[in-house]
Amino acid sequence: MAIGAFVEGPGGGGGYSGRVTPFVVLSCIVAGSGGILFGYDLGISGGVTSMEPFLKKFFPDVYHQMKGDKNVSNYCRFDSELLTVFTSSLYIAGLVATLFASSVTRRFGRRASILIGGSVFVAGSAFGGAASIPLYLSEMAPAQHRGAINNGFELCISMGILMANLINYGVDKIEGGWGWRISLSLAAVPAAFLTVGALFLPETPSFLIQQQQQQRARALLQRLRGTEAVQKELDDLVAAASQQNKHPLRDIVLQRRYRPQLAIAVLIPLFNQVTGINVINFYAPVMFRTIGLRESASLMSAVVTRLCATAANVVAMAVVDRFGRRKLLLLGGAQMLLSQLTVGAILAAKFKEHGGMDKEYAYLVLFVMCVFVAGFAWSWGPLTYLVPTEICPLEVRSAGQSIVIAVIFLLTFLIGQTFLAMLCHLKFATFFLFAAWVALMTLFVFFFLPETKQLPMEQMDQLWRTHWFWKRLHHHHQTSD
Repeated sequence: MAIGAFVEGPGGGGGYSGRVTPFVVLSCIVAGSGGILFGYDLGISGGVTSMEPFLKKFFPDVYHQMKGDKNVSNYCRFDSELLTVFTSSLYIAGLVATLFASSVTRRFGRRASILIGGSVFVAGSAFGGAASIPLYLSEMAPAQHRGAINNGFELCISMGILMANLINYGVDKIEGGWGWRISLSLAAVPAAFLTVGALFLPETPSFLIQQQQQQRARALLQRLRGTEAVQKELDDLVAAASQQNKHPLRDIVLQRRYRPQLAIAVLIPLFNQVTGINVINFYAPVMFRTIGLRESASLMSAVVTRLCATAANVVAMAVVDRFGRRKLLLLGGAQMLLSQLTVGAILAAKFKEHGGMDKEYAYLVLFVMCVFVAGFAWSWGPLTYLVPTEICPLEVRSAGQSIVIAVIFLLTFLIGQTFLAMLCHLKFATFFLFAAWVALMTLFVFFFLPETKQLPMEQMDQLWRTHWFWKRLHHHHQTSD
């Protein structure tokens, strides 16, 4: 054990030994390509919908409105039912896929789900993979680096969006106006990579134990952690798995003792969406066009915002396990609150319903958007996937993760459906609405979310027993059992 203790260093994960081995890194890279795929899809749909040839072909009314029907309010240029359906239809498919993903991840394992998700994407709907990847990464990672490795997923989403933005920017220049076809078909590349890669992924130790394969689980843990001394982690995993039950989704919803986890698994992704982040991901190019930047300028500005986000993601990976989750969420929340208020104020003051807006102000909005996106990218972005996975005990973990993803898709769909109409009616107040949500969610974190950094997932239970609010439920649960 002396050697294990030496490798461990200070602040290790709950007394387990081990280091990050190349094996862990490789597994995580393949799984992360799922994030790239997911991001690419998000980014492509927003950029393509601001390209004129695409609009002309599929959404002629929007095209004519945009081209200068003088009596249409600026805020309403892109408000079209069909256009929003195009962007959001992906999500309904995703929602259906996710609800099945929970039973798939339980029955066939984390790895098989990633595989199925990848191959399904080639046929059309990506999103089963999104549910199982963060789960996979959390279970593979050693406790003291779990935050950083899981943030890698968000980083990959960010890179995917960035790639999409750049490709949109490039193909927009093609003379014949058929560039959008390239954008849409290139999504097959990361999908193919994910499908092939998943064939070589190992299963997670937790899943092997759920399947009663302890010897394999031990061998795998030794490979993952790069040390023989894995008995303690193995014992914890076995103990957690022994409470395994047949219907995790039903239990997490109905049983009182999972109330804190259920609340967090629903609220965190809900808050994640109502920050207005997806509006910026989807509609960045459309939004910048509305403010009056030209076609390629608006695609370029989407690239700029994305670069800010990607940089912020990297920062988050470096600090999430040191500073902890709460600090990042509170800090990012404050940053987003200020930016949404600023954008709302600029639009209120300078952007009238008719006529353009000064270039300087359009770029100022771009700058504030960057601040906003960075605030999101090092807090709510990655932590939305990490925190709910961490706090759910093993027996309901895949169910918790499915709830998170389902909530994200449902809200993305709703916000995707309503945003262009909302912008049309509420005008600049749209941003004040988002700001109000950000204020609310920052308070929620402050009062209700315990800190989970460096704590092994199998030992989360004690958090709830000591928390000022959640311990009441725990108390009831002890007496009512």
